[in-house]
Amino acid sequence: MNTKEVHLLPVVMAVLLMLVLLLTLPGCSEPPVPAKPASVTTAPASAAPVAVPHGLDPQLVARGGEIYKANCAVCHGANAEGAPNWQKPGADGKYHAPPLNGTGHAWHHPKAALNTTIKRGTMQMGGSMPAWEGKLSDDDIEAVIAWIQSRWPEEIYQAWLAMDEKARKGGAGR
Repeated sequence: MNTKEVHLLPVVMAVLLMLVLLLTLPGCSEPPVPAKPASVTTAPASAAPVAVPHGLDPQLVARGGEIYKANCAVCHGANAEGAPNWQKPGADGKYHAPPLNGTGHAWHHPKAALNTTIKRGTMQMGGSMPAWEGKLSDDDIEAVIAWIQSRWPEEIYQAWLAMDEKARKGGAGR
């Protein structure tokens, strides 16, 4: 191996680890929201701005909060606290919806992986989270991720920012 290949080995291992983690993300154990686009609720673009941390766009966060409450809270909790006993598998062997408020593992994944998990869900990988692609727009998903991030403590958000930047530079999470 040359020097460049040796330096790439940790990056390759990190990418593989992220893929394994992405594939094992637990999702909702509740039945998915009906697949009709009309059943998906999105917030108006004019949602009232609120004070938010991390320099996030207040209007984006407010809109994401409305979309989250209408579509995600049933499984992940009104405040993104996750399902009770989310770390233990249910009777079906599947894990319940994890917290998204910084106390679970969502912040360990780059934005691209979060996006992919929301779009594709986890059902094809044996999880319970439904796919939201075709039900929520890319802008809706961006807003939901911003709302979720607004729940993270500053220390967690800063650690996530550094990890996400490394993943984008190294190509991980795509």
